[in-house]
Amino acid sequence: MNDNTSVQPKRQGLSRVWHAFFYSIEGLRAGWHEPAFRQEAILAVLILPGAWWLGQSWAEVVLLVGVVVAVLVVELLNTAVEAAIDRVGPEWHAQSKRAKDTASAAVLLSLLLCGGVWLTTLWRWWAA
Repeated sequence: MNDNTSVQPKRQGLSRVWHAFFYSIEGLRAGWHEPAFRQEAILAVLILPGAWWLGQSWAEVVLLVGVVVAVLVVELLNTAVEAAIDRVGPEWHAQSKRAKDTASAAVLLSLLLCGGVWLTTLWRWWAA
């Protein structure tokens, strides 16, 4: 059997968790090479301290932080969809376009949700 096609044995217990952690770090590094993720991550670092300042309760702080993290998660999933589609081949296909467009729409919705939550919080803070 060719070494490139061999399947690794399934890890269990703490070994699985340990290896999964490092695979996740590799995923974050891969995401960092995507300009959209990098821009959103930098913006997150800049605005997240404001969550503790704007939030009037722990629930508000969690919501402000959560919607920012959700944008990053959805962007990483969008990147994964695009990478998988591009792996299949460079030729245009209607299903490939649909998958990429749908993943992009998910990013847009997460950004709109995030913006809405933050703008509503800022408006309420400003009006107080």
